[in-house]
Amino acid sequence: MRVSEIFGDLRPRERIISQGVSELSDSELISVILGNGIRGKNVIELSNELSCYLKTRQVLPEFNDLKQISGLGQAKSCQILACLELSSRFLLGGTGVTITTPAQLVPQLSFLKHRNQEHMVCICLNGANRVAGIHVLTIGLANQTQIHPREAFSHALQDNAVSVIFAHNHPSGTLKPSPEDIRITERLVESGRVLDIPVLDHLIISREGWSSLKSSHPLCFR
Repeated sequence: MRVSEIFGDLRPRERIISQGVSELSDSELISVILGNGIRGKNVIELSNELSCYLKTRQVLPEFNDLKQISGLGQAKSCQILACLELSSRFLLGGTGVTITTPAQLVPQLSFLKHRNQEHMVCICLNGANRVAGIHVLTIGLANQTQIHPREAFSHALQDNAVSVIFAHNHPSGTLKPSPEDIRITERLVESGRVLDIPVLDHLIISREGWSSLKSSHPLCFR
C-alpha cells in the first residue's frame, strides 16, 4: 500500500507543520511516534490498535502490557512509555499559567487520572495568580493518602507562594469527597490561615472528571 493511500494528501508530520499538532487524531499522533509499522500491519493499523487499547486503560500501561500488542516490540514499547511519562512530567512542572477558576488547572492535573494510587499535589500561586509550581506531596495506598500540614506547605514556602490549591486523585473514579478528604481539607485551610498562605480550593481528579471541595463543601473554607 502506498503512503498516500494510508495518510491521504498529507502525512501526519507534514500536517503538524502545516496545520498544527492539535489537528491530528490520536492515531495519527501515535503514528508520528512509532514512525513505521511491521510486515503485514502498517503504521496506521498499528496506531489505531494502540489508540483503542490506551483508551480502555484506567491507568498508564507498563512495558509488559504494551508488549502484548502485535507489532510493538521492545523499541516501540519504550518509545510510547517514554512519551507518556514525559508528558506527565511536563504537565507536572508546568508554570506561568494564570489561574482565575479551578477549571483552568485541570489540564495540568490530567496526569492524576491515570494513577492507580492516590497522589496529593500542591499548586503554588504567586501574587498575580500565576502557577509558581506543581509539586507531588505524597503517594498513598490504593485508596488513601496521608499528608501532614508541615509537608503540605513546605513547597509553598520555598516558592514564596501567596496562595495554594491542593488536588488529589481518586483511583476508584468517584468524584465525591470522602470524610477523610473533608477532614484534611479543614486542617489544611486552618494551617494556611496560620501561615498566611490561604488555601483557595481542594480538587478531586479522576477518570470521570473533576470536582471542587470549595463548591461542594464551602464551610471547609470559612
